[in-house]
Amino acid sequence: MIIKSFIVIIFSLSQLGLWGQTDFLIEAESFLNKGGWVVDPQFVQQVGSPYLMAHGMGTPVDNASMTITTETDAEYHVWARTKNWVPGKWKAPGRFKVAINQVNLENELGLHANWNWEYAGKVNLKSQRTVVELVDLTGFNGRCDALYFSQQNESPPSDFEELKPWRAQKLKEPLEPETFKYYDLVVTGGGLAGCAAAIAAAEEGSKVALIQDRPVLGGNASSEIRVHTEGIYGKFERILQKIDTYHYPNGSDEAILDQTRRDENMSKYANIDIHLNWRAYDAVAEDGIIQHVDARHTANGERIRFIAPLFVDATGDGWIGYWAGAEYSYGRESKYKYGEAWDKWGELWSPEVADNAVMGSSILFQTVEDQKASDFPEVPWALPVAGDHEAVAGEWYWEFSRNDLHQIDDAEDIRDHMLRAIVGSFSNAKSNPDNSNYRLQWMSYLVGKRESRRLVGDHIFTFKDVQDKVQFPDSVVQEIRAVDIHYQQNLVDDTKPDFLSEALFYRTQKYYIPYRSLYSNNINNLFMAGRCFSTSHAGLGGPRVMLTTGQMGAAVGFASVICKKYGINPRAVYKQHLDEYMQLIEQQQLLRP
Repeated sequence: MIIKSFIVIIFSLSQLGLWGQTDFLIEAESFLNKGGWVVDPQFVQQVGSPYLMAHGMGTPVDNASMTITTETDAEYHVWARTKNWVPGKWKAPGRFKVAINQVNLENELGLHANWNWEYAGKVNLKSQRTVVELVDLTGFNGRCDALYFSQQNESPPSDFEELKPWRAQKLKEPLEPETFKYYDLVVTGGGLAGCAAAIAAAEEGSKVALIQDRPVLGGNASSEIRVHTEGIYGKFERILQKIDTYHYPNGSDEAILDQTRRDENMSKYANIDIHLNWRAYDAVAEDGIIQHVDARHTANGERIRFIAPLFVDATGDGWIGYWAGAEYSYGRESKYKYGEAWDKWGELWSPEVADNAVMGSSILFQTVEDQKASDFPEVPWALPVAGDHEAVAGEWYWEFSRNDLHQIDDAEDIRDHMLRAIVGSFSNAKSNPDNSNYRLQWMSYLVGKRESRRLVGDHIFTFKDVQDKVQFPDSVVQEIRAVDIHYQQNLVDDTKPDFLSEALFYRTQKYYIPYRSLYSNNINNLFMAGRCFSTSHAGLGGPRVMLTTGQMGAAVGFASVICKKYGINPRAVYKQHLDEYMQLIEQQQLLRP
């Protein structure tokens, strides 16, 4: 396997211009040996590519490295596309260097605000194998998107729109994926909603593609984010017990055990092709029908076109619907739009005038108390966010949202704000002798989101549906969990830090979500499952948790089976075959785990 990977890297680099060319581009995520650096694909739409990040929690990580071969001896200038993720008066926290054959180039990198090309230095490359390394200097999230080697002392374009075609030209990318794959159902997003959709369809004989941009399944429940699942199983206990979690403390390494069980259960389905580390980047629709979804491997850049009659958007952010032109909403509706006023909480629940406020994103972390004291680096760059807040533990309420920040477009800034909040608060706590033995053991670098885009279906589920306990003819999801809407504590108490939230609860009896909220109203072959289902902001408060979204996934998976049987679109399941579909759903309760 290692030999095969080495050959792939050398071949791909020969396509980047190492043979007879005066310049070449290396995507950092394609490094064969990533050392302690991690691939971060969360912000491709904003950054332009996945990138490598030195997520060492204050301890420099092992070097990332790869071997290249050039044809002739020549002097090259080397640039790295990077950023200083905390610009200001303090020394940049994410500094690193480029090393050639174990010799560091002269300049430190990660010094300038915003994604840009920084000059690493120049080097004489011999016509032999050369080892290129990324050398982390701090352990605090230095990041590298790409390296550019050129015999001309000229920086690559920095403008985002100019960079995209330049990058494609340097990598000699074809205009479209060269690999096409065909399925009955394509599911994008490997959280509980996506996994449940894939299982439900596969058990009924469909050939399913499950596309996930991470190395593991589970989304927020994965070992990478570590949120325990909440909600009820509804009619799908048998399916959801294959992929859920125990009720461990959020951030606990017990998530690793559930990860193993989830991965093993998913791998048992021969007719589910699980594409890990593949990130969808486009969905093309014609006349309201998605033709295909294109995805790229997050490390080697290979691309696949996924073709099917039916698609499920379980991305959370509603990316498939967004690219395909689906109608969507974002933010809080006016309390008058759907009659969602709840005077007990006033503006914090539903405002007089619609706005862009949404529930925030979280980063979880875990500490341990050792037998002896340990040091933690000084982090002056984190203290403007952390203030004097002290913490050796985190939970769900470590959350950040602000009306002028978009949970998709500004997600990298939101994540970085939370990283500063965590390390700053932990550093403050370490100054207390009572906490001297605490050590930061684990911290996610992945954004755990609660709310962003919500795709619009034939029915928009609202808080009023919960209040009225509406039982729809197509009720396929049920829940008893309280409607739970978050807001930042500093909105009501300006002495509180901006990265802690509070929850508003509306406790209720069982409520129901209809099938009509699980398919698009204007993209005819698109289902949605997860927090991007058709709902209002206030309506999302209860069913956004993972067992409930898992019910949505199972429901659309079974609906796709009816579509396949009759050659129809999702809406026709409701209009023409509702009795048969509901009978299929009811049968799931009789199949015990």
